Amino acid sequence: MLDMRREECMHKNLITGVSAAVLLMASGAVAFADGHMDLKGETITVFGPWLGVDKEHIEAVLAPFEEATGANVEYAGSDSFEQQIVIDAQAGSAPNVSIFPQPGLAADLASKGHLVPLSEGTADWVKENYAAGQSWVDLGTYADKDGNPQHYGFFYKVDVKSLVWYSPDNFEDAGYTVPETMEDLLALSDQIVADGGTPWCIGLGSGGATGWPATDWVEDMMLRTQPPEVYDQWVKNEIPFNDPRVVAAIEQFGKFARNDEWVDGGTAAVSATDFRDSPKGLFSVPPKCYMHRQASFIPSFFPEGTELGTDADFFYFPAYKNLNLGSPVLGAGTLFAITNESKGAHALIDYLKSAEAHEIWMARAGFLTPHKGVDLDKYANDTLRGQGRILLNATTFRFDGSDLMPGAVGAGSFWTGMVDYAGGKPAADVAKDIQDSWDSIK
Repeated sequence: MLDMRREECMHKNLITGVSAAVLLMASGAVAFADGHMDLKGETITVFGPWLGVDKEHIEAVLAPFEEATGANVEYAGSDSFEQQIVIDAQAGSAPNVSIFPQPGLAADLASKGHLVPLSEGTADWVKENYAAGQSWVDLGTYADKDGNPQHYGFFYKVDVKSLVWYSPDNFEDAGYTVPETMEDLLALSDQIVADGGTPWCIGLGSGGATGWPATDWVEDMMLRTQPPEVYDQWVKNEIPFNDPRVVAAIEQFGKFARNDEWVDGGTAAVSATDFRDSPKGLFSVPPKCYMHRQASFIPSFFPEGTELGTDADFFYFPAYKNLNLGSPVLGAGTLFAITNESKGAHALIDYLKSAEAHEIWMARAGFLTPHKGVDLDKYANDTLRGQGRILLNATTFRFDGSDLMPGAVGAGSFWTGMVDYAGGKPAADVAKDIQDSWDSIK
């Protein structure tokens, strides 16, 4: 799933554009300078996956920290970050701070003694100041080389996947309203069929990665039908893939994807349609479908000239009201971790707690945050602002499960199994095949 994560990050910059917002450097520097150390003469090295315009954004974020402390922060980005950070850590030449695109690699390095726990009190700060704060602490807590849990990861820059895209004009013309619960969403889907339309466009095609969009559906359904701790057990293989609760979540996806009346082109089109082409049915006249569930990056594949907020908009992929599981959000995100301890490294993590450190990138492009202290008006556009509200309203946040599973499963048998399921294979059989592949990993 890593290649798809890179694609998502790349496309989010195309979605949002860059606003002319100010950098807030002065206020950020003053706010952070109060009570913080003088780091003049210290160089803090930072290594991460951000290149191009994202490199410009993070450098703008780091500038007030340099101004406030006198430190020299050197950021380096690489499209081979995942490989290089392992090499550097093993050689004892890791940077002071590393930016991980997903927690799995950070957890692995922590277990080998290559990460430094964050300052005492950071976990409590996250619980208090991030929406669904315990979720973020859990995602950044890993076993050290002695097997003891430590808080290593500070999450910064988040992606949202629990979104449904639609055309406001199509909804208005048909007299439909945005559903607030899963029960309402299912009822709306039935109503669209009764009115002679097709509710959903779904496409699983993605070349060698075909099937991955369905893994997001299943993960969202797990979060909407089971408590978050069950999701965690599933992702860690503490309950098997063919556990009845997982099979039921796959079948929940099947309510949408294996229903000829509910999906554009019928069930045969689901695996055959490329995920990049699947939302185009929203914009046909008359519409081929009314809704498309996909992450925040998908507007980069909308027809040229599509105006977000007018021609296309989104709503939260809702939870079941009768299951009382809150408002879970599925997504992904980057985390900062200390890989070579210094005073400046800890001070930099402290700086990332400031609202200004988030608002600088919020005002530019492609950035979402669960920080409850930020000014939502600082977001570059209404699309980002709306997605930011979804994050702030989340009662639970969970990372893309397939990214946390072993590659042979999360980016292998899970993908192919979902294609088999979309093609008609029973969910229980598909789940057993995936579990067998997990059991075969040495």
